Amino acid sequence: MIFYMIKNITVYCASSRTIDSVYTNAAEKLGKMLGQRNMHIINGAGNIGLMRVVTDAVLSTGGTVTGVIPRFMVDKGLCHVNLSTVIQTETMHERKKIMAELSDAAIALPGGYGTMEELLEIITWRQLGIYHNPIVILNTNNFYDPLLKMFAHAVDEKFVREEHAQLWHVARTPEEVIDLFS
Repeated sequence: MIFYMIKNITVYCASSRTIDSVYTNAAEKLGKMLGQRNMHIINGAGNIGLMRVVTDAVLSTGGTVTGVIPRFMVDKGLCHVNLSTVIQTETMHERKKIMAELSDAAIALPGGYGTMEELLEIITWRQLGIYHNPIVILNTNNFYDPLLKMFAHAVDEKFVREEHAQLWHVARTPEEVIDLFS
């Protein structure tokens, strides 16, 4: 067990519509497992991609999801309609700040630029002492291997201190994520 007293988890993940089923299956499994354990999920409120899959899975178990979304995305029709709670923000920066403030832990599933940017920002915040909670990278299908290799390279080249390479945990499966919370 590495975590305790975790109830509110921010989940960063893709909003792409064209994701391979290996990723959607893992996201659905994780969402159901978190919901069954009464974990409250915080995410970007999206109604497409892995964000929708996780939300739908959590809600299908009777779990709750708070979506945090900038107003311009709501205006574009991108907000999931069945969220337990919706918090609208003016900016993406405000969205990320609120998501972090509401969470006891963060999980990054595979994703694109936005997901990777959120992951790197929350790791940086942890390094700077702004965010104090656990961070888990769900490395489904070895998706994050190149990024993890880059992180190791940054340590090897002395751009990152070795102790800062311990700011996150890597899980390969949804079950491993849940094991970290048990």
